[in-house]
Amino acid sequence: MTRWNTSHIPDQTGRSAVVTGANSGIGYVAARELARRGARVLLACRNEARGIAALERLRSEVPDAKVEFRPLDLADLSSVRRFATGLDDFDGDRLDLLINNAGVMALPYRTTADGFEMQFGTNHLGHFALTGMLLPKLLTTPGARVVSVSSMLHTLADVDLNDLNSERKYSRWIAYGRSKSANLLFVHELSRRLATAGSQVIAAAAHPGYASTNLQTAGARMEGRRSAERLIELGNQAIGQSPDGGALGTLCAATAPHMKPDSFIGPRNGLRGAPAPSFRAPWTRNDSTSERLWTTSEQLTGVRYDFSPDATR
Repeated sequence: MTRWNTSHIPDQTGRSAVVTGANSGIGYVAARELARRGARVLLACRNEARGIAALERLRSEVPDAKVEFRPLDLADLSSVRRFATGLDDFDGDRLDLLINNAGVMALPYRTTADGFEMQFGTNHLGHFALTGMLLPKLLTTPGARVVSVSSMLHTLADVDLNDLNSERKYSRWIAYGRSKSANLLFVHELSRRLATAGSQVIAAAAHPGYASTNLQTAGARMEGRRSAERLIELGNQAIGQSPDGGALGTLCAATAPHMKPDSFIGPRNGLRGAPAPSFRAPWTRNDSTSERLWTTSEQLTGVRYDFSPDATR
């Protein structure tokens, strides 16, 4: 994967992809480049106006793109279920690629529509539920992949199985780190269960390094902390790479041949550059923790995974 870039993306004609959070940042770039290579891409975004604007922008950049938009709010499990059950008309029974990209970062304490801490509920539980609901399509599609976008900031904290919703004490950055560790534990356990079931579906993870997007400033903006927002913007300009650079890890994990299950792909120096296998904290490969998180996630979301070949929702 030396110096891997978008020119290495194989032809995606005939393949279908769902990209969450595709209205901006690395999600938009991933959707655009997959469409550029011929994939049929569905932009799954919380905000309808922004989703439609992204759709129009993408069509202007890739005139022959086969792209659609549908609303999806990962912080509301009823929205996740509506999205998944309404996807029967998207490329029939097949789904080649699910990119779990959408996320929130370092927000003031908030809860989802279902009462979960917002970062854990959106970044992990929403995508856990979505993947489980779309699993039947993935299982019946040869060469299908699930790519979950984590972060190098997962190293801030392991998940706390006794306080998943940060009810005892809330630190916005620790909660973010826990949610990103949860992403990696999810990929680890999903890979293990797919292998046990004899499935060829590949689950992998990626991270963007330090990509300059609107993700970093969201928390400060919500609280009206303009000075903090401006400081973050300056940091983005000085250190961050473009969304195009940040999306390379996602696109590599999604399309590079011979990708191994449970891989974690990101910039080779951690912050920016061509994608390569990335460091990950040892706790993100803990079998006991990943299994316990999985079981709890099924209980919290009400979504049970069925790995049988004839699985139906």
